[in-house]
Amino acid sequence: MTSKSRSISILLIAEVAAMSLWFVSAAILPEMLAERAISTTRQALLSSGVQAGFVFGALFSATFGLADRFDPRRVFAACALAAALINASLIFSTPGSIPTIAARFATGALLAGVYPVGMKIAVGWGQSDRGFLVGALVGALTLGSALPHLIALGGGVDWRVTVGIASAASALAGLLVLAASLGPHHARATRFDPRVIAAAWTNRRVRLAYAGYLGHMWELYAMWAWIGVAAAASYAVHLPDDQAATLAKLTAFVAIAGGGLICAATGRAADRIGKARVAMWAMVISGAAAIAATLSFGGPVWLFFAVAVIWGLAIIPDSAQFSALVADAAPPEQAGSLMTFQTALGFALTILTVQATPALAASFGWPLIFAIMAFGPAFGVVAMLRLQRLG
Repeated sequence: MTSKSRSISILLIAEVAAMSLWFVSAAILPEMLAERAISTTRQALLSSGVQAGFVFGALFSATFGLADRFDPRRVFAACALAAALINASLIFSTPGSIPTIAARFATGALLAGVYPVGMKIAVGWGQSDRGFLVGALVGALTLGSALPHLIALGGGVDWRVTVGIASAASALAGLLVLAASLGPHHARATRFDPRVIAAAWTNRRVRLAYAGYLGHMWELYAMWAWIGVAAAASYAVHLPDDQAATLAKLTAFVAIAGGGLICAATGRAADRIGKARVAMWAMVISGAAAIAATLSFGGPVWLFFAVAVIWGLAIIPDSAQFSALVADAAPPEQAGSLMTFQTALGFALTILTVQATPALAASFGWPLIFAIMAFGPAFGVVAMLRLQRLG
């Protein structure tokens, strides 16, 4: 095994393990609700708090250039280990309490030192295959995000088991990533320069990649965070509540993990036919799937399951290409900060979408919410068409 293959393999395993912390609260929410009543607002805050924390951490990291100025492996390791400890505190907290929400915020802030920093490590290993490398990393992130739903299926009614397993996985990730090497294209900034962030507006290619990413993020985390809840509501039309809840967890895992499994393959395609083109077609399909979810909600169980899985397959592969497009357009010593800032803006948008989704669904129903999600991919398609015209 080459040094590149070994290091990328280590990085991907570490990414899966650390990102398992992201949707822990969404995966265990039914069990927490069975133990204690939690208001709708606080239920949403358990997920949107992670988004808000990530934005805070990403803005801090991007502003001070942490991924570009320091060894990204050590940044990743420190953040994964700290996040594991904070996530483990959920075991001893009252479900839905302020300390629990604060722990979710802190976990999100620390994961900003995992995902964007992981991208910095990945792009240092290649240029011609950068779409594949970032695609593989985003695939790992996606599998990690789906993992809590699978752990929760095995953990049964004891949600603390799921929390403990996810925390242990993140701690292992922090230790494992230190065994990876940095690639030949890794570049380090010699000093702190806040003007780097200005390229998000002055560099047109970076700006259009950011625009596409924002359209993508409009639907992504709202779908990921709530597809299990929405599926349970759809299945409950035909199944007993307990069966609907179990199948909904499986739906969420398959839909999210399925997208992760094809990210590397779509990254290969992007390296051959163009990153903007692959991102555009992924958004066309995911937007169509959102409309299909609107039409199939409450219908036959097999139909909604199939639509959710197709949506999950299409909703994530474009994410990697937006980051790769930024890395291609930015100077190597600025790529880490600009990719981190990109994720900060995207996740800031998801605070609104993740928090508002369940409240709006309670008032207007899931079908309308799915239809609204389709506006994000439509916006992103326009941005990618404009980027392709630049040649």
